[in-house]
Amino acid sequence: MGKWKVFYEDWQMECCGTPFAVGDEVSWPLLLIESGDWEDEVSKVVGEVAQVNGVRVLNDDSGLTVALHEDPVDQVAPEDLGEEKPGDRIRLVGLLSVERHGAQWPEVTGRVADIHLVSQEYAETDPASRTWEPVPGTRTLRPVEACPKWFTEAEPHTQGRHVREAGVLVTLEVPDH
Repeated sequence: MGKWKVFYEDWQMECCGTPFAVGDEVSWPLLLIESGDWEDEVSKVVGEVAQVNGVRVLNDDSGLTVALHEDPVDQVAPEDLGEEKPGDRIRLVGLLSVERHGAQWPEVTGRVADIHLVSQEYAETDPASRTWEPVPGTRTLRPVEACPKWFTEAEPHTQGRHVREAGVLVTLEVPDH
C-alpha cells in the first residue's frame, strides 16, 4: 500500500468536487506539478511514460498513474512538454494535485487516511492590481475530519495581504498493483 500526499485546491473542489471524509474511498485524476515550497509534501514517482487520450502520463511502479501535463500533447507548446516520450522510464519529483479541468486521464482510487486544511497568506503583486501570489513560508496545515465544499477567507484583507483557505492536503492510501 502506497501513501501519497495529494493537494486538492479550493477552486477545484468548489467547482467540480465532491466533499469527502477520512476513511472514504475516492477516485481522482492526478497531475504532477512543480512542488514550489511544498518540500515536505513532494512525491517521487518512477515508472514508464504512456499516452492516454493524448496526455502523457507516468505509470508509477506502485500502480499510481499521474498526468505530466493537464492538456493534450497537441495543445502544449513543445518547450513545455519536456523530453519524456511514451515508453521512456523516468523518475520525477513534484506535488500531486487533483485536476478536473484538463484532458481526461485515468483516475487513481484510494482511501483517505487524513486531511489537513491548508491556509495560505497571499500578497498583492502590485498595489490595487487585484492579482495575488502566495507568500513563501506562510502556509499552515490544520487536521480536519472532512473536506469542506466551500472555503473561506481566514482573515480580512489588510495592506495588500490576506490569508485564505487554499484547499486540503490529503494522505491517500493507494493499493499496490
